[in-house]
Amino acid sequence: MRDRLILLPGWGLGVSPLEPLAAALRGLNAHLQVQVEPLPTLTSSNLDEWLDELDATLPDNAWLGGWSLGGMLASELAARRGERCCGVLTLASNPCFVAHDGWPHGMPAETFDAFLAGCHADSQVTLKRFGLLCAKGSADPRGLSRLLVSGAPHTAPGVLMPGLELLAQMDTRAALQGFGGPQLHLFAGLDGLVPAEAAGDLLALLPDVEIGLIEQAGHAFLLEDPHGVAGAIQAFLHGCVDD
Repeated sequence: MRDRLILLPGWGLGVSPLEPLAAALRGLNAHLQVQVEPLPTLTSSNLDEWLDELDATLPDNAWLGGWSLGGMLASELAARRGERCCGVLTLASNPCFVAHDGWPHGMPAETFDAFLAGCHADSQVTLKRFGLLCAKGSADPRGLSRLLVSGAPHTAPGVLMPGLELLAQMDTRAALQGFGGPQLHLFAGLDGLVPAEAAGDLLALLPDVEIGLIEQAGHAFLLEDPHGVAGAIQAFLHGCVDD
């Protein structure tokens, strides 16, 4: 199924931010089947349980991709599937979302902890704050944040919290190093959630994969410029097929 691409969304905002990108990809390649799949609705933050759910739900032998948390999960699932995955692509996905000694360019741990506490206290207020951070660096931050939050599903705090906890603990470096298929990782220069420097760190870790930095864009660059992002993805997929 080298003509099937599965895209997974980020935390909390549902599938809506990925729909314009999926439509743009279909417009570029009528033969490409693009599926936007929601994240599992689990009350556990155990990574293996999330991967078990995705592995059982998503078709085999497809390209796996995703935005932010979705890209991190796509990376882990690609590594698990190995040759049963055509390749992996991530959009604004940091291998480690939260910074630590071994990966300095992530969200500061104290900032994330405050975010986690805020979600526990009032998940809807936290989701609005998250929308603003996603839209930071865009041409119209307030308009984009409203668009992101208005399209978000009404998810119970008991499902939102495990996703945040999963973000805090995930480290996809070993998965990406262990996956032998083609990879594309796109970052944004003005991202308010994933520091742009993470692109350079990942390139140092994986010098043989494609890594791009869209300088004048924020975390939600896939919604700001779906046609531009679709063009980059289509060029990557086309190059892999030619190889």
